[in-house]
Amino acid sequence: MSPFGFTPDDGDDENSNPEDLNKMMRQMQEQIQKQFEQLGINPAGFANPFAGFTQSSQEVLPPAVVRDTAKKFVQAQGSQPVGTTDVTVVNNAFELADLWLNEATVFPATTGNTSQRAVSRLDWVDETLKGWQATMEPLATGLSAAISTLLDQAVAQQSHDSDADNGETMAGPMGAIAGLLRTFIGSLIATQLGQAIGGISATATGAHDVGLPLLDPARPLLIPENIEKLSVGLEIPKTEIYLFHALREAAIARLFEHNPWLVSYIRSAIVDYGRGIHIDMEAIQRQAEDAMQNFDPSQMNPESGENSFTIALNNGIFTPEETPAQRAALSKLETALALVDGWADEVTALAAGDRLPALTQLREMYRRQRATSAPSQQLFKSLLGLEVTPKLAREASAFWQKVRESKDIAARDQIWSGILPSAEELLEPEKFLTSTEIPDDLSGLL
Repeated sequence: MSPFGFTPDDGDDENSNPEDLNKMMRQMQEQIQKQFEQLGINPAGFANPFAGFTQSSQEVLPPAVVRDTAKKFVQAQGSQPVGTTDVTVVNNAFELADLWLNEATVFPATTGNTSQRAVSRLDWVDETLKGWQATMEPLATGLSAAISTLLDQAVAQQSHDSDADNGETMAGPMGAIAGLLRTFIGSLIATQLGQAIGGISATATGAHDVGLPLLDPARPLLIPENIEKLSVGLEIPKTEIYLFHALREAAIARLFEHNPWLVSYIRSAIVDYGRGIHIDMEAIQRQAEDAMQNFDPSQMNPESGENSFTIALNNGIFTPEETPAQRAALSKLETALALVDGWADEVTALAAGDRLPALTQLREMYRRQRATSAPSQQLFKSLLGLEVTPKLAREASAFWQKVRESKDIAARDQIWSGILPSAEELLEPEKFLTSTEIPDDLSGLL
């Protein structure tokens, strides 16, 4: 997203009188509206440039903005409607996948299997939107709170340095800008999320290949258009390709539906990360001060925008500074996503067995795609620059396989109801199993 430029109208000086400030703010507001409209966003709520001063109930992540932005992106890329052939192919793939999965996991088929399971890209956005909202809102809340705190500090400092007799704590340009920023910061974040979702819709094969709990209740679905796109150039029967993706999708749907605590576990990691977001205050203060110092309305060229008052919202200023607690939360999230991905890989391979001749090729193809353009990686990187990668997926898959081989399927799946292994423990499944076993004789512990 390009930086947002605020270009003031003519005036004598920055503090000449309220009318001049209102004119400046109105023109800033108009430029914000134009830039949002260029992104295809309806910038509702900007009718009053000072509305942010009292608008405490504004949504942190406006769902309408997320939805509209995502759909704009999908429409730009194209979305083919689902045909009767698509429905038949997907339903047949899921019916067979469910039979095979019954032998590979103790988690039964999801209860929502009567819902439509073949969807278009646009349908996928509608189906998953609530899940995206619930999952990503903690990040938006953390970033918005950090920005709000930053603006409060900036306004307080300006008020402190101003004439003590003035008594108007929000009278200066910084206070006006702070109020305006609060009115649309949620839409900025929602726009970024919508862009990410729209981009992911072109590569996602289902609702769960992002490794996040996006449907409530969890249920499997596939996007035929994207699977057809992936099939181009592959010398593999499409029946096998659909079955492979149906197995993975249905496996993860079973995992989420029958382990609701896992949904909370993944989202708590995002909450922990969002709670610790801080902003580089010195950077934004320097830019704001430079902008105000260089602001000369009398020399401003309205056509070229030269000497304009500019605050860049996406120029490194709002890059979160990771704390140790945030790094721990990110590690927790990475490991959880890897465990989900690795478990799905192990279960899919076990369920397919020798029924899919191209299974090895399909698994390797999927891993390469995840390594270069994993949907969850795209999302977190595009939203806030977080590097959540599938680097642990191979170790996680090997972990689940070794647990099953040393114990059984039930013991493997039982791990989801207890303490999950750390990234380090993935490499030592035997040691992890020993640490979680309850000895028969507890007398030695007394």
